[in-house]
Amino acid sequence: MNHSGADSAPDSRETAIRISGLWKVFGLDPRRILTDKYRNLGKTEILEKTGCVVGMRNIDIEVKKGEFFIIMGLSGSGKSTLIRNVIRLVEPTAGTVEVLGEDVTRMGEARLLEFRKTAFGMVFQHYGLFPHMTVLDNAAYALKVQKLPKGERYARAMRSIETVGLKGWEDQYPGALSGGMQQRVGLARALASDPEILLMDEPFSGLDPLIRRQMQDELIELQAKLQKTIVFVTHDLHEALKLGNRIAIMRNGEVVQIGTAEEIVTAPADEYIAEFVQDASPAKVITAGSIMTEPAVLLYAWEGPKTALTILKRERRQAAFVVDREHKLLGVATRDRLERFIAEREAAGAKDAGTVRLAGELVSEVPVAREEMVLEDIFSMARANYRAVPVVSESGRLLGTVKTDDIFDAISPSSPEHAPEGGNHV
Repeated sequence: MNHSGADSAPDSRETAIRISGLWKVFGLDPRRILTDKYRNLGKTEILEKTGCVVGMRNIDIEVKKGEFFIIMGLSGSGKSTLIRNVIRLVEPTAGTVEVLGEDVTRMGEARLLEFRKTAFGMVFQHYGLFPHMTVLDNAAYALKVQKLPKGERYARAMRSIETVGLKGWEDQYPGALSGGMQQRVGLARALASDPEILLMDEPFSGLDPLIRRQMQDELIELQAKLQKTIVFVTHDLHEALKLGNRIAIMRNGEVVQIGTAEEIVTAPADEYIAEFVQDASPAKVITAGSIMTEPAVLLYAWEGPKTALTILKRERRQAAFVVDREHKLLGVATRDRLERFIAEREAAGAKDAGTVRLAGELVSEVPVAREEMVLEDIFSMARANYRAVPVVSESGRLLGTVKTDDIFDAISPSSPEHAPEGGNHV
């Protein structure tokens, strides 16, 4: 998860943010940098020749509605400048920013201020809480600015406080709260106006590692419920891989690569990206759905034990998964169990061994994975079971299998000592 369920297929959702040809140049007469004389020069050359600093260069990004989009890069890469240009806290030098179908770069001041209040919720590294206000008053502040009646703004603020898990703390002051709790208040304030888009600029970077991980987990759960469009700035690769549907990596004011966590880790666009992600574990981003294969042998519920045993012997298999007529996974049938069952029935003089179906005691339950699960979450299944791990849909339909060898090949083809024990017999 990355944990967001992203894939690389075309996204049919509507566009929330479209950034086209965006430049930000700091210095005297910044638009001259866009002329043929300077625009193709490097950032250092432009600074030396003109005294201007290129904060962003020709950025093109499209963010879909409901997407968790990450902007990441090292210090000075332009990521915070970019997010501030989206709402014109910093004025672009050139280019356009369309948000929810409106061109933000062409808005007058009055419309821009109103648009910021209704379309965006903003959460930054420094919480910006008012120390003399209670948690409830801080959460309701944006609604107060919008001049909502007191009863309505407190009701909405209270709902957002409950959403972020701070119910019972509404009458406390920020000084009584931990850093993580203060950040929750900031998030509650951003959510209180029910914006379509959340802009989050390194919101967890000032927190202790344990609290930071907890906040990341809580944000993932919150996004699953609310399905907001989130643009999240971070310099932390592992945070980006954990949270994002897609990630844009910036360097020297330019976007170097945009892709899912899996695409960036497994297919970096250049040496810079490869070096950037070299410490990222593929097990944290490669999903079951991306490496699953069709099972070589399947058994069906209406087949009898003798038929199933014949198939396993013919295919030289020790076991196979069993599905019903709707292709739903029932479990696994093993050669040993089938042989014992047939022998016991014949020894008892039973005449119906050939008519018994594959169900009940003949089929054992197995742990299952979902397409979006990352390999790290499948390790325990692979270690506990010598068979392949079945991948099923929400309805239980068998989609494919992930073999232990394939897990190993995907994460570390040069380190056999880390492979789960046992072969693939399904």
